[in-house]
Amino acid sequence: MARRARASRKRQGTGTAVPASPQIQRQAPFYDLLDEEQAVRLEQQVDWILQDVGIAFRDDPEALALWKREGARVDGDIVRAPADWIRALCAKAPSEFTQLARNRDRSVVIGGRNQVFAPIYGAPFVRDLKGGRRYGDLKSFEDLVRLTYLHPNLHHGGFVTCEPCDVPVSKRHLDMLLAHLTLSDKPHLGAITEMSRAQDSVDMAEIVFGADVMAENCVIMGNVNTNSPLLVDRVVTEAARVYSSRGQGMIVVPFILSGAMGPVSTAASVAQAMAEAMMVCAYVQLIRPGAPFVLGNFLSSMSLKSGAPTFGMPEPVISNYAIGQLARRVGLPLRCGGSLTASKIEDAQAAYESADTMHSTMLAGANFVLHSAGWLEGGLCTGFEKLIMDADRLGSYQKVLDLGLDTSDEALARDAYEEVGPGGHFLGCGHTMRHYQSAFYEPALSHSENVESWEDEGAKDMRTRAYERWTQMLKDYEAPPIDVALREELEAFVAKRKESLPDAWY
Repeated sequence: MARRARASRKRQGTGTAVPASPQIQRQAPFYDLLDEEQAVRLEQQVDWILQDVGIAFRDDPEALALWKREGARVDGDIVRAPADWIRALCAKAPSEFTQLARNRDRSVVIGGRNQVFAPIYGAPFVRDLKGGRRYGDLKSFEDLVRLTYLHPNLHHGGFVTCEPCDVPVSKRHLDMLLAHLTLSDKPHLGAITEMSRAQDSVDMAEIVFGADVMAENCVIMGNVNTNSPLLVDRVVTEAARVYSSRGQGMIVVPFILSGAMGPVSTAASVAQAMAEAMMVCAYVQLIRPGAPFVLGNFLSSMSLKSGAPTFGMPEPVISNYAIGQLARRVGLPLRCGGSLTASKIEDAQAAYESADTMHSTMLAGANFVLHSAGWLEGGLCTGFEKLIMDADRLGSYQKVLDLGLDTSDEALARDAYEEVGPGGHFLGCGHTMRHYQSAFYEPALSHSENVESWEDEGAKDMRTRAYERWTQMLKDYEAPPIDVALREELEAFVAKRKESLPDAWY
């Protein structure tokens, strides 16, 4: 038995398989933390913010003009609107939609009872066991795209798995898009930091999918943050005009450190996040009714002594449950949570903070989970070992959510009791032999054999096993097929756009 288990770990270590199912189709129930009175009180707070407090739409006269034309009350750059109208606009967004992948078998369904896992987004630094901590570069970025493509528990490529800091800011989005489109065939996000970069993302997607397919389907999404508290800047509104006007998806996430960008109260911060995201959803629906939209929440507690963000704490965990319940009540797909930690390396702090955050993300029913794997240092650093360790644990969540408890005749195993008498054992009975390969989730990185076996294999800790796994995955990597003419057209687009852009490093 021990020999078979070790062989299984070796087989899984190559990581060259991709998932048969592109997302989790949840069977387990959602965890609803709020009773009806609490939910209604939070919704009343949301409505009060929408109607009486208002949300600023700053530095974008076109966005303010649209609100005015549609009948909102605009005072300076503050937009206020009847809550029932905002909720009616949000109801136009689909509660469930599909993002097509270049390989249609990898397409993901976002919303409903589906949960999609994507890696960390936006870290300027990377870290691995041998190379240490350093600025991200294009090679590291491309390797992270390859690893995300290879890992069966990551359904979506995300976008900025790390910042390729050796490429000018004005041009790096082109290299990142090209990598996602050629080194992987899973779905991914696009650029948002400037309107032209969002447009490049949509244009490159059109090269791959064609205008006719894009007209009827979501093939790319933009992920943006509101500038909490209560401010939507033109990065958000311009990205929405690019993506949403073409029927592509928008993920809008208020980033609130309670006590800084929101009140210290978790309830108030949750209501603020709902109001900010719903206001942008309404704006998106004014641009194009029915455009896909994902309501986001990134709420963290902080040290009120130093101002440092903290992760895996009880308050953000509670916010995940509450925002999940409120998002379902408003009928919008949800993005929240992830495998979050303030730890600098893959240590015990990283393990328990990430586990607590991800477990609540799972139970809360987040439909799209950015930062599912790889997050270190409060999001400043992508850990190669952390990516593989987190993704390994995602498989266990998938089994809990996807399968639940099987109570079929086969699962109740009455024939096993007929075969095995009192005081016997079930190891060799027919029922066990039918199911021994699939009965239990076997994590690829955990070592569950005896200490002698562990010592014989080098007494390696989890970080070392993760390092060996991702380096072997990259050695075994084979790029997914892509039409040569299509690749050449993408490369030509990137080259032409780079020629037209000056190097800019900020």
